[in-house]
Order: sequence, then structure tokens, then C-alpha cells
Amino acid sequence: MATPPHLASQLAVNVLDAHSLLAAFGVLGVGVVLFAETGLLIGFFLPGDSLLFTAGLLCTGSASSGLHLSLGPLLTAAAVGALTGSQCGFLIGRKAGGALLARTRSAKLREGAQRAEELLERYGHAKAIVLARFVPVVRTVLNPMAGALGVPARTFTVWQTVGGLVWSLGLTLAGYALGSSIPNVDKYLLPVIALIVVVSLLPLAAELLRARRAAKEGVRG
Repeated sequence: MATPPHLASQLAVNVLDAHSLLAAFGVLGVGVVLFAETGLLIGFFLPGDSLLFTAGLLCTGSASSGLHLSLGPLLTAAAVGALTGSQCGFLIGRKAGGALLARTRSAKLREGAQRAEELLERYGHAKAIVLARFVPVVRTVLNPMAGALGVPARTFTVWQTVGGLVWSLGLTLAGYALGSSIPNVDKYLLPVIALIVVVSLLPLAAELLRARRAAKEGVRG
């Protein structure tokens, strides 16, 4: 018996490719992917940044692929997935402590956990939680790390909400704005996504530079 076309497209989906994910699962897929990337350690490899930007671009109807998403439901799915995922990761860290990260065989996850802990120690809870949203892998592991290290639940919830909304809605609307102003911009999607990822890292880079300068001034003083 032949496989229905929509089912075949879902079975053939490339989870590392944002356009493939959106073509197979649409807006619902955005929420699920963001939940997995920010709430489950197994989701650290998922393309959150590029998925949000590409989804926003596809809401304009100007993409040459013909795939079109609705902006309102997309923004809702993105926000819900990002916020509930982070809260779930935090609760997992509270319950399991650092055991899950300690047992992982993934070098990327171990490196991400180290960077997440450094962020929490160097910048304090609020800045670290917000900045981590813009760093792949770190945004996956910081949530359980925050739970394991005893970050107050209220503090975590407030700042993960701030960071989560800025990240998820900001990247989605950036894609929508670009798609609205440039016809068939998806033909140049790879370099555009690379640029967006670089720009999303600028807040962290600026904060690191500021902290380094402050440390040098402290040594001189």
C-alpha cells in the first residue's frame, strides 16, 4: 500500500534543516522543537535559531518555495515552546541534580555545561539566564544547571521568560521583517541565517568584552 504524501514527507524530514522541519510539521513543529531544544538534553543539536528565523520569513508569503505560515499562531507556538521547555529543563535539574550532565558522553554537552556554569558564576542569575538564550547548546544545558545549582525558582522563571520572549519572538519577527522587504529572500537563506546567528551572539560577546575590560581595570587599580 502506498504511503500518503504528507506522511512520507514527515518520515523523510531532516531534523537539522529548518525548512525541512517546517515543511513537514508547520507551526506545531516549531513549538515542539523549541521545547525539546530548551527543555530536554537530547535536543541540544536542534536548529532553534535558524528555525525561528526561517519560520518568520515564511509568514510573508514571499518565499519562492510556496510554503506559507501564519504569524500569529507561529509567535504563540514559539513563545510557548521556548518558555515551557526552559521551565521543564529547570525542573529536571532540580529533581535530578547534575547527575544527567555528569553521565553524558557528549563532548558538546559537557562543554556547554561548563560554559553555562561560568555564565552563572560570572554574571549572576539574571544576566546569565537571558544571555544563554542566544548561545546554542548553552541554552539547552543552562536550564537544568540552574535547577541543579539551586537558582531560586522565581528568579529563574522571571528571567527565562524575559530571555525566552526576546529570543523566540525577536528572531521570528526579524525573519518576518526581512521576508516582507525582500522578495524571494529564501534563495539566500543560508548566508542570511549565518548572519542572524552571528548577530544573536553579539549581546554575549559585548558582555564578555565589558567584563574583561572591567577585570583589567580592577587589576590595574
